[in-house]
Amino acid sequence: MPKVIKTSLPKSSHLWSMVQKGDFIDGYATKSDLSPAEAAKIGLSMPNWANALLALRNTIVSPLGLKTDMNATESDAIFPVTYQSHDEIILGTDDSHLNFRIAMKRESDMIHMATWVHRNNALGRAYLTVIMPFHILIVRDCMKRIATHKPDAPIASPAVAK
Repeated sequence: MPKVIKTSLPKSSHLWSMVQKGDFIDGYATKSDLSPAEAAKIGLSMPNWANALLALRNTIVSPLGLKTDMNATESDAIFPVTYQSHDEIILGTDDSHLNFRIAMKRESDMIHMATWVHRNNALGRAYLTVIMPFHILIVRDCMKRIATHKPDAPIASPAVAK
């Protein structure tokens, strides 16, 4: 089974143009033949336990006026695509408390995934602190699915628009 490693996002990623001092950015990578869009479809197809956490999050933050659904440009996308090239796809959205993006970047035989968060205010800082343990679990699970994807297995997921 391919190994998932914690590593920096390649400097050639378009995502670095958004990063400011004090922003959160993490990075993971695994060997894979998938394109960035295919990796996003597989990785961001949330398992039931992650969907349950997201539903709980939506219930809790709704009274605070935070976004609870993603209005993607494609009807089957969970997060809108904000940038796409042959070797990278970036998805995410901006909200009053924070802005976030998820990047999938191909470099050589590796797929890199990074999450960037810019906190807009104290609520954003508190929110990121609270969700961080869940973020780590979800991202590691995402990368594990990418790492173990069989080349001839179908890629069917509502996570990312084509």
